[in-house]
Amino acid sequence: MKIFLDTADILILKNAYNSGLIDGVTTNPSLILQSGQQPHDVYQQLQDLGIKDISAEVVGESAEEFLLMAEEYINIGPEITIKVPCTEEGLKACKVLSDRGVRVNVTLIFSVAQAILSAKAGATYVSPFVGRCIDNKIDGIELIASISEAYIIHDISTQILAASIRDVDMAVNALLNGADIITIPPIVFNEMFKHHLTDEGLEIFNRDWIKVKQKV
Repeated sequence: MKIFLDTADILILKNAYNSGLIDGVTTNPSLILQSGQQPHDVYQQLQDLGIKDISAEVVGESAEEFLLMAEEYINIGPEITIKVPCTEEGLKACKVLSDRGVRVNVTLIFSVAQAILSAKAGATYVSPFVGRCIDNKIDGIELIASISEAYIIHDISTQILAASIRDVDMAVNALLNGADIITIPPIVFNEMFKHHLTDEGLEIFNRDWIKVKQKV
């Protein structure tokens, strides 16, 4: 079980990574745009931070365009995972890269069939979009469970990286239904620490500790 953060905000990432609980990072063009930095600068800073698995998304219309852009990112370092869309051209690029030993994250997965083809192409990860599935009246958690079942039956090593996670319950249910990894926004990661009973318990313990010290 692993937790990735879905963000390109270096400051937020640094604070979260220092917790020792973050295993990797996923990015996309929208997150890079929000960061206000160039992609290479973001990925280099993530690498310098010590993050060992950084999904860098390539864009284009053809496998050749994906591969050309991927080459630029691969040269940054072995921490880079190339993120391609689940299209025919994206999976062609995935096959070439995976045959070279490059980690590939196939994104925008919305069906078991897409997950099967991605695994055949040698994907390291497939990223079903749980929240976006739900937006379109598809059971995203059931999709994860079905992909997991197919992978177990056929002894497939591709890992399920649940994406488009909107809240803590969605994150937990994804893991309970077969996701190997969840990639979550920082706000969801922060919420995972919280429970009102924990807060109440701490308040009691702290109050009683004050009384203990007063008696010493």
